[in-house]
Amino acid sequence: MGAVTRLLHAIAGRSVDLPPQLAEQYPELRNARYRVGGLPLRIGGWSLGATTVSGFTLWRTIWVEPGVVWEAELLLHEIRHVQQFQASASFPLQYVWESLRRGYHANRFEVDARRYASARLARSGAFPSTQDG
Repeated sequence: MGAVTRLLHAIAGRSVDLPPQLAEQYPELRNARYRVGGLPLRIGGWSLGATTVSGFTLWRTIWVEPGVVWEAELLLHEIRHVQQFQASASFPLQYVWESLRRGYHANRFEVDARRYASARLARSGAFPSTQDG
């Protein structure tokens, strides 16, 4: 891999395919593009006082941190953010405003994404983790 490719992967991450078993069980996950690594994960982490986050979404692209297990709960949470982006052109501004006013965990878009993932897992017979993230 050349220097330019390494630099691009460091900035934008590496394009990857959704694991087929997740695509089969949760067809809505097919409505996004997926990348591993990249600067968006760092920026998301910095905004929370951490070095990185497990997942981060911008428009139709979901970034996943290298080494993170691709679990339905995380991806369903992130696909909800894809849906939020699609629902309103002003979503990015609304999200930032919510985060500034209420913080990450009380941000209504994060609350909605956690509820969506939990309800979707319940409908499929899976159980969400007890983590609130």
